[in-house]
Amino acid sequence: MFTGIVEEIGSVSSTLKKSNGIRLSVKAEKIIKDLKIGDSVAVNGVCLTAVEIGNSIFDVDVSFETISKSNIGYLGTGNFVNLERALRLSDRLSGHIVLGHVDSKGIVYNMEPKGDFYLLRIKADSDILRYCINKGSIAIDGISLTISSVKGFFIDIAVIPHTFNNTNLKYKKHGDYVNIEADVLGKYVEKIMKKETSLDENFLKENGFL
Repeated sequence: MFTGIVEEIGSVSSTLKKSNGIRLSVKAEKIIKDLKIGDSVAVNGVCLTAVEIGNSIFDVDVSFETISKSNIGYLGTGNFVNLERALRLSDRLSGHIVLGHVDSKGIVYNMEPKGDFYLLRIKADSDILRYCINKGSIAIDGISLTISSVKGFFIDIAVIPHTFNNTNLKYKKHGDYVNIEADVLGKYVEKIMKKETSLDENFLKENGFL
């Protein structure tokens, strides 16, 4: 489990094709200090397992399933990635609950400066949009962000200067793919409502809403 608060911007050292997947080597300075083999690391919001650790470099294996759902397969040497170690029970939950289980890829439509701030617009598919609400939480490349508005197939997000400067958002441009993880709470609510009842007038009356 993660919080979507990026600890460090790392960079891809190398990629190696494997049968039905790839091995990704990532350069890092901060998070690698107490990283152990078998630990979970969020790389652009994707929960991966450290399988080898060297001098300022750690390796992760990425399955074909993860490649199909995320932007990991598009990464090449020198590309910048957001890194976050798994949450400890003693940590403050500064962002929101992020599992590292990416739902799908989105496309950066625009990153427009607004004074000292930025407006990030992302095009997403309907499977993601149904979980998106104004002021709701969303993870973009592993960054916990707040949705400012949803318009058609687009999600707008106001980005503060600290987030822009301390994540890989500052390298994003029109057409880039980003990983999207919708708020897990919305998914649970949807499943419970579908399984237990239909939200109709009778339900509202029986539960004191009407």
